[in-house]
Amino acid sequence: MKKLLTYGLILCSTLSFGWGQTGHRVVGEVAYRHMTPAAKERVLAILEGESPAMVSTWMDFIKSDSEWDHMRAWHYVTIPDSCSYEEIGAPEEGDAYTAINRIIREIQSGEFEGWTEAEALKSLIHLVGDVHQPLHVGNGEDRGGNDVKVKWFGKSSNLHRVWDTELIDGQQLSYTEYADWIDVASPDQISKWQADEIMVWLNESKAMRESVYDIDDPDRMGYRYNFDHIDEVNERLLQAGIRLAGILNELYG
Repeated sequence: MKKLLTYGLILCSTLSFGWGQTGHRVVGEVAYRHMTPAAKERVLAILEGESPAMVSTWMDFIKSDSEWDHMRAWHYVTIPDSCSYEEIGAPEEGDAYTAINRIIREIQSGEFEGWTEAEALKSLIHLVGDVHQPLHVGNGEDRGGNDVKVKWFGKSSNLHRVWDTELIDGQQLSYTEYADWIDVASPDQISKWQADEIMVWLNESKAMRESVYDIDDPDRMGYRYNFDHIDEVNERLLQAGIRLAGILNELYG
């Protein structure tokens, strides 16, 4: 019980998650709906019956354990406004881009360094979601919007938390209801999104930042910001789920 309470406090207090619990589960649920029967069977076997939706928050859950501290930098990518990822390269401690590529290589080879296939798979599910949250491709100046203090419907928050959690939870839907709402991609969209390289995902998030930071009054954020941005949120969740399904189908289908 003490361990569960500790995990709960950390989950509630941290402001650096990429999507909140609902958002990550939406990505996992959308992915599962677009996986082949063979991929579903193998993934569920590796995850010992847990769904992609329910393991999608594992990487945030383990932040309470110092054994996994080396993975903290994997949740995000930094690309300043004035340059490209190719120009700055990956930091020594790694980032989401290098982590996703590493996990794919390890699953393909069947050789896992310092963890199990289940742990690697849980991390892949999480990180594909993370990089579709535009503030997890940060500018390097404000901790992915965590330092941008705002009032969301009158309550103190920050821009990162608004995108991680507030916009999604404000729709008052379960993760399955949310997936029902947004899972409307056409076959052409699915084919295009799944064909895109990972760097395309990062550049899409970077390109969205101008819109994300367009705030009329940081002390009065609410209905208007939701109206202006909920379609963007939903598209990123859907793209993440569709692309995750494409990767899992290639690896396990």
